[in-house]
Amino acid sequence: MSMTEPLWGLPDPDTHAEFYQDVAAKRFFAWLIDAVFILLITAIIVPFTAFTALFFLPALALGVSLVYRTVSIARHSATPGMRFVSIEFRNHRGETFDTATALLHTVGYLVSMSMVFPQVISVILMLTSRRRQGLTDMLLGTAAVNRAARF
Repeated sequence: MSMTEPLWGLPDPDTHAEFYQDVAAKRFFAWLIDAVFILLITAIIVPFTAFTALFFLPALALGVSLVYRTVSIARHSATPGMRFVSIEFRNHRGETFDTATALLHTVGYLVSMSMVFPQVISVILMLTSRRRQGLTDMLLGTAAVNRAARF
């Protein structure tokens, strides 16, 4: 792949298909794991607000999700759920995410999750695109790839 192609740093799905094998399913299982962590963190915070957080629980959960995903992706290029299933994000140069890319990816994810149509498009793209990219991945030129298991 030449450096003039927009995603030149990502593994080629034709010659290195193993990087994208089962990524869509792994992303789903990672999402389930992360959702549990986010709900637990949110539940732990509620008593520390004298239970007033119950009045704005969806906003609190959204804030927890934003911080949880951005920080973990910025530090490891993967959320804890993604690390558990051995996938990580890479940018178009094949590098791990920096903080700005992690924030942009998280905001894109949260926006697409807030509306049915973008979320459906994202899931369809993950199931059908060559690099198993979601809508936010397509917009940012990123992809989730398999990696060796490590903790």
